[in-house]
Amino acid sequence: MGTIETSPKPTFQEALAVWAKIGVLSFGGPAGQIALMHRVLVDERRWISEERFLHALNFCMLLPGPEAMQFATYVGWRLHGTTGGLVAGMLFVLPGAFVVLALSIAYAFYGQVPLVEIAFLGIKAAVLMIVVEALLRVVRRALRGPYDVAIAAAAFIAIFFFAAPFPLIIAGAAMIGFLLPHRRPAAPSQLADSPVSLSRTLRTAAVWLAIWIVPLVLLAVLLGRTHVTTDIALFFSKLAIVTFGGAYSVLAYMAQQAVETYGWLSAGEMLDGLGLAETTPGPLILVTEFVGFLAGFRHGGEPKLAHGLLGAAVTLWATFAPCFLWIFTGAPYVERLGSNPRLAGALAGVTAAVVGVIFNLSLWFALHVLFGAVTATWHGPLRLWTPDPASLNVEALTLSIFAALLLFSLRFGIVSTLALTAAGALAWSLSQGAI
Repeated sequence: MGTIETSPKPTFQEALAVWAKIGVLSFGGPAGQIALMHRVLVDERRWISEERFLHALNFCMLLPGPEAMQFATYVGWRLHGTTGGLVAGMLFVLPGAFVVLALSIAYAFYGQVPLVEIAFLGIKAAVLMIVVEALLRVVRRALRGPYDVAIAAAAFIAIFFFAAPFPLIIAGAAMIGFLLPHRRPAAPSQLADSPVSLSRTLRTAAVWLAIWIVPLVLLAVLLGRTHVTTDIALFFSKLAIVTFGGAYSVLAYMAQQAVETYGWLSAGEMLDGLGLAETTPGPLILVTEFVGFLAGFRHGGEPKLAHGLLGAAVTLWATFAPCFLWIFTGAPYVERLGSNPRLAGALAGVTAAVVGVIFNLSLWFALHVLFGAVTATWHGPLRLWTPDPASLNVEALTLSIFAALLLFSLRFGIVSTLALTAAGALAWSLSQGAI
């Protein structure tokens, strides 16, 4: 693959305008966001070469957290240092974060209005098909041989039938990929970064670790260990460490914890939040902001809105501050890491496990969208999800088929599909005299 010659480095003001544009237009999940950045940064602006783009993207996929946001941070850092990385990463997140916050407030106050509930039924059906589409896309890209298929199958069985902890699954897959001998050695990198001293690396890591952790610790001391905001800070900080493979890979883990362990919201509301995040720019993991807002709004005390805003802010901080830690600490090593065959094998193992986790997510969402009653029964260490056939929601099934037609046959985009299925849900209810 030839390397496209890069143009001179842009001014900070030029880069600022481009990062703002990317942040506003970053719909479509990581695939669409990465494609947008490739078109703007490599093809149009030529601020980064094709080879460096791929090295950096592979590195970001190996990290926990939203890979597209971290990639934007990396390019911003390479162009204009720490300030450039901060601006690129923040502008990638903030437009969508403001929109999700506004929608979360509206949902908290009006989500139980029948008209809103009907529209969200259509959104849930569309989200189900979007997750299925993501699964198929990842399967085609990630499962390249029998080892990958075996790791994916093992990951699905472990999380769906045995409720194995997500971090354990990821760690096991990375170890298997690291040890397997079948991976081809990576080509030596032609892009050697200047060496960075260990002391400088440790200083950078310490500074950004403190920026991430200290405000959350102070807040926990101020509010107390039993306050919901402290639970939010702990849970989403933990989530930030284990969110490998993008938002889809961790949604099942997050949803089950938020719904079943903490009781912050219901499974149906979790799907509503995912639908909101799908309609906005920015990383899909912004669904965490919706969860954090509802947790604070409902369980933080009075005034409800203020606690909801605090819950959303803490969630955003715990989710995205670690991304700057990973990038600013690891960015100087990107090209050297990209040429390490063992690390490439570990990444391939994680990617294969992510396929199994997304399959688990697809089934979990499908059961809760299509059936009104779903119970988990344990048989020793084995967990089985059992839907009540009598609770099948015919309207949800019909809208899911409609969403599949829009996505797979007519090639509609995500936003168009969500809007049309919501409209379809309203039309269905009008025809039935429900509204």
